[in-house]
Amino acid sequence: MKKERIFVFKIFCLAIFAIFISLLPSSTFAETKTFVKEYTYHAGDEDSRNSCRTIALREVKRLLLEELGIYLESQTEIKSFQMTKDQITTLTAGIVGAEVIEDTWDGKAYWLKAKIAANPQDVIKSIDSLRKDHGKVKELEELRKKSEKLLLENELLSKELKIAKGSKKQEAEKAYKRNIDNLNATEWFERGYKLSKSGNTTEALKSFSKAIELNPQCPMAYYNRGVIYNELGNHQQAIKNYNKAIELDPQLSAAYNNRGVIYGDIGNYRRAIEDLDKAVELDPQKAVTLRARGDVYYKLRNYRQAINDYAKAIELNPLHAGTYVNRGLSHLCLGNHQQAIRDYDRAIELDPKDILAYINRGLAYNIIGNHQQEIKDYTKAIDIDPLDAGPFRVRGNAYKELGNHQQAIKDLDKAIELDPLYAGAYVLRGLAYSALDNHQQATANMKTAAKLSHENAQKFLRAKGIKW
Repeated sequence: MKKERIFVFKIFCLAIFAIFISLLPSSTFAETKTFVKEYTYHAGDEDSRNSCRTIALREVKRLLLEELGIYLESQTEIKSFQMTKDQITTLTAGIVGAEVIEDTWDGKAYWLKAKIAANPQDVIKSIDSLRKDHGKVKELEELRKKSEKLLLENELLSKELKIAKGSKKQEAEKAYKRNIDNLNATEWFERGYKLSKSGNTTEALKSFSKAIELNPQCPMAYYNRGVIYNELGNHQQAIKNYNKAIELDPQLSAAYNNRGVIYGDIGNYRRAIEDLDKAVELDPQKAVTLRARGDVYYKLRNYRQAINDYAKAIELNPLHAGTYVNRGLSHLCLGNHQQAIRDYDRAIELDPKDILAYINRGLAYNIIGNHQQEIKDYTKAIDIDPLDAGPFRVRGNAYKELGNHQQAIKDLDKAIELDPLYAGAYVLRGLAYSALDNHQQATANMKTAAKLSHENAQKFLRAKGIKW
């Protein structure tokens, strides 16, 4: 009897587990699909082991991507994207990589077996994200066309070599070798592209450099290496690579855009505007470029022109929260407080965790004297990121302006704890202590701020004849 009860209990547990499994999202147990293909390339007289491997690898990858594309095309989610098979294959090439399982070379033929293993749901999500980035889509389309063109040229050159003689044969041999180098460069470029997407910037940099070594005339290799250098904070190397990309392809709007953004970041606003103007001229439908130019105009205090650019960017992409935040700040600088608040409202609606939107809306409420709403916004920013000193500093200032100096000091204590080099927080805390007649603490805070090069604190102490 006891055994029977245990058996029934086990069945009950299994039933509950089955129900639990059925309620989980399908992606939790999504199956990884593996596609395997083989390809044999028969060597010509002009071929080496390396050239044979290069061609076999390109061909087997093409077959694998086509098979994966056919499978994805049958999935319901992909059907809703209304993409062609070629478009699916093109984007998939920028997401998944092929792995060589086995290969052999007998001096006459190169046989290669490779696989792609991927979670279809993850690939579909990546395709959905990637298809919205028109610049990346264009880049991948050009890469696919280039690869197809190189393979076709390789076929034609191989036929030409069979009948060519003398100097023509030598020219054809050079062209064939150059073509193989370009195919190899494409392979390294694709590798760098995938590594950069996965966050492996060091290896991505090496891959793009190898692609450039094999094909020094590839503008996209320089462009992408420039992107990596910029991510690593090496602005000068990034600019050099964008310069070369533009030299090779004067129509490459993304290179002008990125170089312009760097010039804006390092304070060369004239060059920044020149580059961003050119990027807009080449691609007037790119919201990111208009937003970047708006940012430079904001830094130049040309707030009306900044607002014009942000408005155009919003027209092209009305779902980007950051553009509303930046336009709101420009409105704030022009005294358009209500318009600024409306922009921050929209930014928060689009991204409820945008800290800058809450802080800037709080500043707008401060200007119009709505301190209670101001404090609510700063508190929300603190809730989102309690390790950011900024919201504590501005909330401390709000409490100080309301006369709640004790609460102000608590917030400023926290801001300084999180960022001990935050000079402005020491100044505000000094003023709060001064309001409470604690002049010793007030002076000590002003001295610390002065040592941190805060000019107003230095002027204050100098006027009182106090050294720091």
